[in-house]
Amino acid sequence: MAEISAGLVKELREMTGAGMMDCKNALTQTNGDIDAAVDFLREKGLGKAAKKADRLASEGLISVETAVDYTKATISEINSETDFVAKNDKFIDMTKKITKHIQQNDIKSADELKNSSIDGVNFDEYLNSRIASIGENLVVRRFITLTADKKSIVNGYIHSNGRVGVLLEAKIDNIEAQKAADLLKNIAMHAAAMKPVYLSYKELTTEFIEKEFVAFKANLEKENEEARRLKKLEKKVPLYGSRAQITDEVLTGVKASLEAELKAQGKPEKIWDRIIPGQLERFIADNTQLDQQFALLSQFYVIDDSKSVEQAVKSRADELGGTIELTKYIRFELGEGLEKKSNDFAAEVAAQLG
Repeated sequence: MAEISAGLVKELREMTGAGMMDCKNALTQTNGDIDAAVDFLREKGLGKAAKKADRLASEGLISVETAVDYTKATISEINSETDFVAKNDKFIDMTKKITKHIQQNDIKSADELKNSSIDGVNFDEYLNSRIASIGENLVVRRFITLTADKKSIVNGYIHSNGRVGVLLEAKIDNIEAQKAADLLKNIAMHAAAMKPVYLSYKELTTEFIEKEFVAFKANLEKENEEARRLKKLEKKVPLYGSRAQITDEVLTGVKASLEAELKAQGKPEKIWDRIIPGQLERFIADNTQLDQQFALLSQFYVIDDSKSVEQAVKSRADELGGTIELTKYIRFELGEGLEKKSNDFAAEVAAQLG
């Protein structure tokens, strides 16, 4: 049996929001495996969704560079040791310069960047001079460039705090590039705020959907327990979590049930076609809540929450007299995937655990 330290319990508690003793029990049940403990808590409705980013400690900036004709967009993450340096004008200028250098020279890997020349010197020499000038270790951690073909455009958005950036690519037909690019920027702003992980629900694996749906229902049941205690209205537990689970057979069955209800209510059959499509849309919305959490196209658009992002894109394309199809989505948030330095956690945690 692995020893369950106070520090490990505190880390799990910060990740999930669960109670201290629940965290200790989860770690005991999973032999100290923190990722398995997160799942254990969530399956019992005791913990929120936890991302590794929740326990990261990294400073620096996300930078986005977009070509004026929307044929190229580059996003980078460049790390510093402190937030103080990340706000330094020299560091800010350096991140912009390096991101532009990556795009202009079509650099695709860390090795290519290392072997490139900037300002007439080798890149390592350039970076070392900036380190000496700024006084902290600086690392170009990651970068990606999207390049459009003749039938597509790219655009990006960087949040004002420099900690989140988004790139989008879209195929367009019979639409002015600038107008499509404006739409992409608005959707990128949505993605920066709403944190979708994927572009489409089609990217969600069956295993992922099943695992997340168990946790989603468990959390909903906990909320309903509290609603019952307070004599408030309970939320309906959905049958499905993703559009991927809703087959044609399922929709056929739902439609038949809706028709039977309308018939029982004495509604004339001639008006069913005006009622049923909206009810089917409501059924799909109620039963695709994982998609709305994780997939950009399925989320309700923050600028017009009567539409999903996918519907908003189609609506705007129809207004412009052409078509727009989002094809690629990239989101960087500062520090994703970097582990915290180990700390000596507070003694009172150990005391509470006995």
